[in-house]
Amino acid sequence: MTDHEGTRNSLWRIADPDSIAALQGALADAELLIADGHHRYETARVYAEEVGGEGDHRYVLMLLVALEDPGLLIFPTHRLLTGLKDDADKQIAIRDTARRDFDIEELGDPRELEPPGGNDRVAFGYMDSFFKRPFRFTLKDQSIADAVLPGMPEPYRHLDTAVLEAIFLRGALHMTEDDISHLRDLDYSKSLDDAIERVESGAADAGFFMRATPVEQVREVAATGEAMPPKSTYFYPKVPTGLVFNPLA
Repeated sequence: MTDHEGTRNSLWRIADPDSIAALQGALADAELLIADGHHRYETARVYAEEVGGEGDHRYVLMLLVALEDPGLLIFPTHRLLTGLKDDADKQIAIRDTARRDFDIEELGDPRELEPPGGNDRVAFGYMDSFFKRPFRFTLKDQSIADAVLPGMPEPYRHLDTAVLEAIFLRGALHMTEDDISHLRDLDYSKSLDDAIERVESGAADAGFFMRATPVEQVREVAATGEAMPPKSTYFYPKVPTGLVFNPLA
């Protein structure tokens, strides 16, 4: 099956006992990192405990991919803000926070809003619908991130998404965890073109434009036992939902 993005999906069943045993042996001591779907996994665990006993409900369907697979890609998810249009205090808070904590560079083209990789410092793009001028914010010093994320592991404090959430969403805009999880004055876009269009058209009041999180950085955060911030990664290609089912009577 070829999906709407042109990705060809092939599915086949392995029923040979020797092949299954070889696969089980290869994975016996492997460590699994839940890259996508941890809420579904947690729900499955709760369901299994509610049913109790042994049975098919104790097993969860999953797709396993090697982190080293060159075909595994991570794309960024951009943050879009609303609720700024009629709130001058929030606009000023974003401006003052950016000037205080970030080196600010004005860009010549909105297409440059998604920062390139390879920079160790936290960075992301910013543009609002009022002036429509694209900027890049680069954290002045890592100590600023360390101060706003006390008690968090060192790899986590280097995440663009974690620092953005702590400094701007929770800090400047005083969003709560409930606000963020329920998307109050907040939305996401996986497409740079879509995010730019929504800001320029006024559908969104402002946007923070993210770069992709490297696979190795995901691994480092997972090794600390900490979960990634919401919408930090968009793994690609996506496997279509519903290719296989676990029928639970």
